[in-house]
Amino acid sequence: MMRVLLAAVVMVLSCQSPASAQEAAAPAAPPLKPEKIELQNGDSIVFLGDSITHQRLYTQYVEDYFYTRFPHFRLKIHNAGVSGARAWDALQRFDQDVAAYKPKYVTILLGMNDGSYRPYDETTFQTYRQDMTTLLDQLNGIGAKAIPMTPTMYDSRAKRLYGKPGSSEEFITLYNPVLAFYGSWLREMAQDRGLGFVDMWSPLNNLTLEGRESDAKFTLIKDAIHPDAPGQVVMATAIIHDLELPVLVSKITIDVSPSASGKAVNGTLSDVTGTTSGVAFNFTAKALPWVLPPEAQLGAELTHLGHRFSRESLQVHGLSDGKYTLKINDVDVGTYTAEKLASGIELETNDKTPQYQQALKVAELNKKRNEGPIAQLRGEWSKFQGYARMKKDLAANPANQELAAKVASAEKAMEGLQQRVEQHNAAALQLEDEIFKINQPVQQRYVIEAVEAKGK
Repeated sequence: MMRVLLAAVVMVLSCQSPASAQEAAAPAAPPLKPEKIELQNGDSIVFLGDSITHQRLYTQYVEDYFYTRFPHFRLKIHNAGVSGARAWDALQRFDQDVAAYKPKYVTILLGMNDGSYRPYDETTFQTYRQDMTTLLDQLNGIGAKAIPMTPTMYDSRAKRLYGKPGSSEEFITLYNPVLAFYGSWLREMAQDRGLGFVDMWSPLNNLTLEGRESDAKFTLIKDAIHPDAPGQVVMATAIIHDLELPVLVSKITIDVSPSASGKAVNGTLSDVTGTTSGVAFNFTAKALPWVLPPEAQLGAELTHLGHRFSRESLQVHGLSDGKYTLKINDVDVGTYTAEKLASGIELETNDKTPQYQQALKVAELNKKRNEGPIAQLRGEWSKFQGYARMKKDLAANPANQELAAKVASAEKAMEGLQQRVEQHNAAALQLEDEIFKINQPVQQRYVIEAVEAKGK
């Protein structure tokens, strides 16, 4: 019911925005089915956006997914987020911050700033519409597949609870619906162009409303605009879900009757031995579980990330009734009944397994990469954005001597930008090289043994 109500808000806002003459004259066309996302070794992916991308969280978590789900692919992943950016700003740095990376896919998370933090305004929307259309055209022109994403949620309740006073009640009440409208328009554009599309707005709103059923102060976005780490996990899982990326890490099925045998999906199974009292085998997976840093764990729980997007399952049939310990590389990772083993257990969230610990090291190293050279790189482009905006203002007010002096000073600060960008990219690549030394799956030895009854 709540999702229906949210959709109704979008419909109401759509009715409030008069169609332009261009839209009224456009011929009807059937929707185009988006191409399926297909990744290959060496593909380049750019995350283009504003401060929510500049936070380097949802992008970091998706990177963690890529590093562990496709460890044999060397994907080139570039964060192109800048705080405060609008679609116009993205166009100013397009050549150096997007096209230069020769992307196969470019996700676009813009709109939060484009709405200007006010109730719906037609002129403001048309500016966003024109600039976003130009951005989509330019991406098409360089042969990149754009993946538009809706703006995220504006949490009006969090603004009332935790925000500073000063904003009008009309803005607080209406800005989240404005973002819903921007996202609805963007969905239409993606459909018309046959592009992939990610809905960020709905899962953030839906999970927030669910959380408030038990805690009226619950929020994923304490400052109302920038999702905290758990909310950024919601965003990362929205990307994996909406782009239909692989959700299985591995699946092992063992049967000890009449003789020990087994099969595996997404990995190699060997040396299976056992009886009704226990079993042992070797397994080398093609992927690792998707593990995130500790601060993101609430988001993993809210989205059921492990089960939905990182399943690592094991089934053992034919064991005698009783309890059994599972050891991987001599590490005791759990005790299970024969019945539970037969129905299947999932290991992706078991932090005792060697594969979980390996994936956690990947996440920790990638966090270091994002908090170091990637943060420095984004800082360079943040300075460029300020420079580009001042140049725009000066073009509109050429007689403004004070502004001209600021532009000249900023222009001097831009000297050497490309060299600094290259240095930060090189430092990020060094850390990525380290990631690819530790993210390769290795053979694991599984041993399942009966637990002896006490007193025997």
